[in-house]
Amino acid sequence: MQDAVVIGGGFYGTAIAIYLKKQRGLKTVTLIEREPALLARASYSNQARVHNGYHYPRSFTTAFRSRINLPRFVRDFPEVVKRDFTKVYAIARRNSKVTARQFERFCREIGASLEPAPQQIRDLFEPRLIEQVFLVEEYAFDSTKLADWARRELTELDIDVRLNTRVEHIHRQGEGFVLECDDANRSALHARYVFNCTYSGLNQFDGDFRGTQTKLKHEITEMALVETVPELRGLGVTVMDGPFFSMMPFPARGLHTLSHVRYTPHSSWMDAPGEDPYKRLNEYERASRVDRMVRDVGRYFPAVYDARYVESLFEVKTVLVKNEGDDGRPILFEQCPGSNGLYSILGGKIDNIYDVLEKLDAETFVATSQTQTVLGTGK
Repeated sequence: MQDAVVIGGGFYGTAIAIYLKKQRGLKTVTLIEREPALLARASYSNQARVHNGYHYPRSFTTAFRSRINLPRFVRDFPEVVKRDFTKVYAIARRNSKVTARQFERFCREIGASLEPAPQQIRDLFEPRLIEQVFLVEEYAFDSTKLADWARRELTELDIDVRLNTRVEHIHRQGEGFVLECDDANRSALHARYVFNCTYSGLNQFDGDFRGTQTKLKHEITEMALVETVPELRGLGVTVMDGPFFSMMPFPARGLHTLSHVRYTPHSSWMDAPGEDPYKRLNEYERASRVDRMVRDVGRYFPAVYDARYVESLFEVKTVLVKNEGDDGRPILFEQCPGSNGLYSILGGKIDNIYDVLEKLDAETFVATSQTQTVLGTGK
């Protein structure tokens, strides 16, 4: 019997597998990923933003946790974090859910640094549509370097990694679980603990796992990759909070992502067992909406018209239904009722990993070898 099987080889799955062996002393840990590489899905196809709270003026808890987690992420992954760019947040004059004054007060409350942007940066924006522009401290991360870190740690810790493998069934058996896989050998793994870190695929298992209690919603999203003019390559821009779009550095490609609250989500649906979100994505036509993004963004930030469109990253984004109204991004951390060892975990931001690890710190894990030793001595 394995001590633990982690399903899902994104950042959360790899970080949890590493934590279990490095910090919690589990001896045998297996990581299973359906793709041919680690950190190849949502961990790659996103804004690559290391949040510092600014993004969430309507969710104090999410913002405050970002303020706590960002310095930890920068400390733990210095080679992954890109800091050498200027980041600005601009507040729209019309239809914004937060004014410039409210945004300033919010930043003071969470302890996030903020100052008015210099005139040469303010001149990049349309003053009739933008109330104020602020300089902030916010970073980006290179997902390819994060994947390098994961592979290195997994190898050094001798964690069994199985790529191109999907878990189809989870069954309760004795003090653990049996996981049936779709690989060529139709292999089965027996594990004391199971960590379901499959993001959009959390509820796509047959067997005894009945799904998460928290309701989930999926979106097919488009993240456009653009090449900016040289004078804008060292700039990251977010306009909020009604009109809501960002042009952020994407270190993995040396480009910028362009995202828009209206045009980035292409379609959405409620999560349902048996309806694989990734199958739905694979069948999606993927017609880009970048022209509409640029047209609307250009009204506020005319410099975007000079950007060159390269391609788009399409991915499934999964959110907790209960937080749609406030844009909050808390983690989902559930132990399957009555399972005593089957956990489902989802986080909406890269730095949420520390919230997950704090939850795991409070759990008791016993290595199978320890259990056998105790039984063998009669204690």
